[in-house]
Amino acid sequence: MELAYYADYAVRLVNTEQPARNKDALTSVEAVRDLFGPSGQAARRATDADVTRFRSVRARLRAVFEAADAGDERLAVDRLNSLLMEFPVSPQVSGHEERDADGRPDWHMHLADHPSNATAGYAAIASMGLAFHLTSYGVDRLGLCEAAPCRNAYLDTSTNRSRRYCSDRCATRANVAAYRARKRLETERAAETGRRAETAQATTPRTER
Repeated sequence: MELAYYADYAVRLVNTEQPARNKDALTSVEAVRDLFGPSGQAARRATDADVTRFRSVRARLRAVFEAADAGDERLAVDRLNSLLMEFPVSPQVSGHEERDADGRPDWHMHLADHPSNATAGYAAIASMGLAFHLTSYGVDRLGLCEAAPCRNAYLDTSTNRSRRYCSDRCATRANVAAYRARKRLETERAAETGRRAETAQATTPRTER
């Protein structure tokens, strides 16, 4: 498993909130546990106290994406380094119960966290994953959806660095909005041209015969 995979943990947490819509899905310990996905053991450590702690980490992770989206690479890196220092992890080789074709353990790199609580464990993995993604693909590969008012975080893995939206749904919505805006502008321009023609005709002196 590529360590950059863990960057999805950061995206998952950041996108539990949509500030522009005043929506927040991180309101219970169950919501916190859902963020861990299939990692049941880590999720079981979560308590009600982690809801507030997760929100704090979420704000800091969003700040990393905001700086990257604004083109401020140094600020994005500084903010991410701050999280890495506060929530360290240790890489280790792991095989779990997976086996290759010869029946041997399918060894791969794993991020081992030694947290005092669920928030520390999640923050450590999310921050390290984001760091691997950033250093592997570039700071400009961290973005915020351009389809207002969404602003969800995303990781750009496109070959030409062209991603601008968090999902196909937002991309379609933005394209439809842009199309309607162009049509509205064309209609307004046509109407203005018509008004000018009428004004010019009305003010042109008639030649008497």
